[in-house]
Amino acid sequence: MSSLKSALLAALSTLALAAHATSTPLAADGQWQSFGVDSFAAVSGGTEWIVNDDTNASGYGTALDFTFTIDAGFVGQLTVVDASLAGDVFNVFNHGSLLGATSSVPVQLYGSAPDIGDDHDAALLNSAFSHGVFTLGAGHYSISGVLAQSLMLDDGAGGLSPINATSGALKLSVSAVPEPSTLVFAVLGLAWLVSSRRTSLR
Repeated sequence: MSSLKSALLAALSTLALAAHATSTPLAADGQWQSFGVDSFAAVSGGTEWIVNDDTNASGYGTALDFTFTIDAGFVGQLTVVDASLAGDVFNVFNHGSLLGATSSVPVQLYGSAPDIGDDHDAALLNSAFSHGVFTLGAGHYSISGVLAQSLMLDDGAGGLSPINATSGALKLSVSAVPEPSTLVFAVLGLAWLVSSRRTSLR
């Protein structure tokens, strides 16, 4: 029930902030684009992805979404990863509708959580860091996110409090959808290869 409540609150937060978002084009070049989460720096005081790389930058603390278009005949692969300290999970949205969540990871305690800095490739390969890979068809996308699980801080009195601050990144790669005839030839080629191998092993 609490995860449903968290998803609902995240969705409402994302919808309410959509009008005040900073939109950033996301190139389909497979390069990481970073985002931040910080409830103290966020204009809304929430845990949505925000612009927080430069306190003097225009739009600092505003909600951040990434926009791109996938043309007909192409398919996209969107990868989202947590960075810095492990233990955070994101809900990912497209035009305010839940696209999905990054992978479930154990809740971590500040001071003992794995720290990988902003090495997004290393974070993607480390199971302690949450990540998600989303396959996208043709269309126009506006991707945003909200922190669904936070790294925790020991309050010194036996309780734990969410830090509600982290960083992460996403990247997009796009490839052509194979023509049906190409798929047929690929399957036939694979079948021939398997058959030849079985024959040579006899």
